Amino acid sequence: MPQNPEKIVDHVQLFQQPEYQELFKNKHEQFEGAHSPEEVQRVSEWTKGWEYREKNFARQALTVNPAKGCQPVGAIFAAVGFEGTLPFVQGSQGCVAYFRTHLSRHYKEPFSAVSSSMTEDAAVFGGLNNMIEGLQVSYQLYKPKMIAVCTTCMAEVIGDDLGAFITNAKNAGSIPQDFPVPFAHTPSFVGSHTTGYDNMMKGILSNLTEGKKKDKTNGKINFIPGFDTYVGNNRELKRMLGLMGIDYTVLADNSDYLDAPNTGEYDMYPGGTKLEDAADSINAEATVALQRYTTNKTREYIGTKWKQQTKVLRPFGVKGTDEFLMTLSEMTGKPIPQELEDERGRLVDAMTDSYAWIHGKKFAIYGDPDLIYSVTSFLLELGAEPVHILCNNGDEEFKKEMEAILSASPFGKQATVWTGKDLWHLRSLLFTEPVDFFVGNSYGKYLWRDTKIPMVRIGYPLFDRHHLHRYPTLGYQGGLNLLNWIVNTILDELDRSSNIAGKTDISFDLIR
Repeated sequence: MPQNPEKIVDHVQLFQQPEYQELFKNKHEQFEGAHSPEEVQRVSEWTKGWEYREKNFARQALTVNPAKGCQPVGAIFAAVGFEGTLPFVQGSQGCVAYFRTHLSRHYKEPFSAVSSSMTEDAAVFGGLNNMIEGLQVSYQLYKPKMIAVCTTCMAEVIGDDLGAFITNAKNAGSIPQDFPVPFAHTPSFVGSHTTGYDNMMKGILSNLTEGKKKDKTNGKINFIPGFDTYVGNNRELKRMLGLMGIDYTVLADNSDYLDAPNTGEYDMYPGGTKLEDAADSINAEATVALQRYTTNKTREYIGTKWKQQTKVLRPFGVKGTDEFLMTLSEMTGKPIPQELEDERGRLVDAMTDSYAWIHGKKFAIYGDPDLIYSVTSFLLELGAEPVHILCNNGDEEFKKEMEAILSASPFGKQATVWTGKDLWHLRSLLFTEPVDFFVGNSYGKYLWRDTKIPMVRIGYPLFDRHHLHRYPTLGYQGGLNLLNWIVNTILDELDRSSNIAGKTDISFDLIR
């Protein structure tokens, strides 16, 4: 093989070498039993039409590329937003390796999460012994301030009782009795990563705030970002709140954990919301969630148990950010500073500059419910026309909310909202009813290659591009970033489609 330690070849180049090409050829001819290239091409073309679309949408027993993750991915994502917290997954090592690598590949950062390493015997007899030993080793070896426990499918099918298991582990001396070990049941065969986030957030807050209710408020407002994978958003949120002089607690702030500075020294638990601040969140004036569908159980718990006011405010685009700032001003009596008003003006000016390129453009979008709602709202402000809106983990509440904002805009009346559908469904939609561009995560790359429709990478995960997660997408500053990614994707495609001198290249943008 051509690979050697003296000259490391990138895998893209390595697999083009003759040895690998011969290996792939033999595998294809001897083992795959594939049809002829002509037959493959014939079927491929057939799958692009309306006849296949009807068959595609009739399927029920198969999901192809669902554009959602497992519950534990969201659970461990929520957990690392708290100071010194180690996620602990009751399940097999293979599952937890997937969860860690999924987040590490997106952020290009190490992601720490441990497993109880359940195997065949635990699948039969239960995972209590794994829990007792695992918590002891985790506490002694990694020295966390809190261990947040969630489950995989195996533990849920068996019926492991996390509350009882943790109590038994403490009684066995694995961890101190007063050591915080919140938990959430997160079976992957229902819900998605957004459900897991909600379950874990509720579990952590209920654990940390137990017995901490006081007679008067602490004067703060809690903010729950939700399953928001743009670390720049937490920083932008805190910057805006600082400009307004609002006292706040972010539940939970994982921006430093997922975007830690390289100082030459390894910190296993960078940043995070202080545990004492999280414990005191029960005494806040109110709680504001920046996402609706990743905080349903948490908001219900806060309203019912804490007797605290909750609101959902999504500060995306001009209208969403306006409503966010004006509502906070009404809640706190704090004025909106001139600096934020100037930022609004710059966003409006930028939108005016780019409006001609986006107005009337038809688009498709897929992803998580709150992301779809926010990005679509912003695109409607720009005069873009949604055609296909696909949300695998959306429900009827989401569908009704989307249809309400679509019907309220002259640009949204032709859109169809699809819930419970996957990216193979979207492929049929894009071939039969093409659009000018589509918005989604990295899993849409093959739709882009197949349909030749320009793709704007927004969402999670983004494996095949770097650093996009570092930018804010909320607020007026975030609106500039979204506008930049969208309009320049459109202009890139214009360049690609008009590059024949004297025939298609007739605009002369560079010299006129």
